[in-house]
Amino acid sequence: MLAASVVVGAGTFGTFPRLELVLLLLLTGVVFWIAHVHAHLFGARLAQRPPDLAVVRRVCREEWTIVKAAVPPAVAVGVGPLLGLDVQGGQWLALSVAVSGQVGWSVAAARQAGAPGRLLVLSALVNLVLGLVILASKLWLKH
Repeated sequence: MLAASVVVGAGTFGTFPRLELVLLLLLTGVVFWIAHVHAHLFGARLAQRPPDLAVVRRVCREEWTIVKAAVPPAVAVGVGPLLGLDVQGGQWLALSVAVSGQVGWSVAAARQAGAPGRLLVLSALVNLVLGLVILASKLWLKH
C-alpha cells in the first residue's frame, strides 16, 4: 500500500519523470524500512536493554520486505516505455502492480499462518478494497 500511495501522491515531475518516480518509490521504501527498524529496536527494547548486533540484523532482515515491496512497482514504471506506456500509463501500471502485490502477499501470509479458506478470502478482499480506495483517490485527486 505504501508504493501505491507514493504513486498517487507523486506530483509534477521534472525532466526525468520515470526515473524520478522509480527513485521516489525505492527511497520511500528505504526510509520506511529504517523507520520500522528504529521503532522495533528502540521502541520497546530500549526500555529493557540496548539491542545487540544479532537483534539489529534480525530486525533489519525481517523488515526488509518493506523495501522489497517497492521494487515491483518501480520496475513497472521503468518498463512502461517498453510496453508503449507514457508516464501516466506507467503510473497506472505501477498502481496495479502494487495493489496486486499487496493482495497476493496478504493471502500468502494468511496461508503461511494457517488461516482457513474464508480468512484467506477475507484478507484478499480487505487488501483489495484498500487498494481500490487508493486507486479511487488517484482518480479523485487528478480530476
